[in-house]
Amino acid sequence: MKVRATVICERDQHILLVRKPRSRWTLPGGKVECGETHAGAAARELQEETGLAVDDVLYMMQLEAGNTRHHVFEASVLNLDEARPLNEIFDCQWYPLNAVQNLDTSEATLKIVKAFQRRL
Repeated sequence: MKVRATVICERDQHILLVRKPRSRWTLPGGKVECGETHAGAAARELQEETGLAVDDVLYMMQLEAGNTRHHVFEASVLNLDEARPLNEIFDCQWYPLNAVQNLDTSEATLKIVKAFQRRL
């Protein structure tokens, strides 16, 4: 099973979503490297994909979808206005929380966003 650190960044009822070329919208995140903590992977992946610097992360939940185990973190970010696509990411945008179900996204992303909405 793949292990992934997944990150939610929220600003004014919008969440940050990313996508690779010709791919669906997802939450930032990626593989947990050997010897790396889940929280460390979440912070690293967010910075590598969007340029955002994490001040702190809060563990939210674990979700298994297909052959992937997501460790989901809510991130407190220092430079929210500076999100931009980096490395393999083609695009990133702040999307209204209540409209994510209208996007081409994975079932795992939808489940994570719904769980986050219940916390607000």
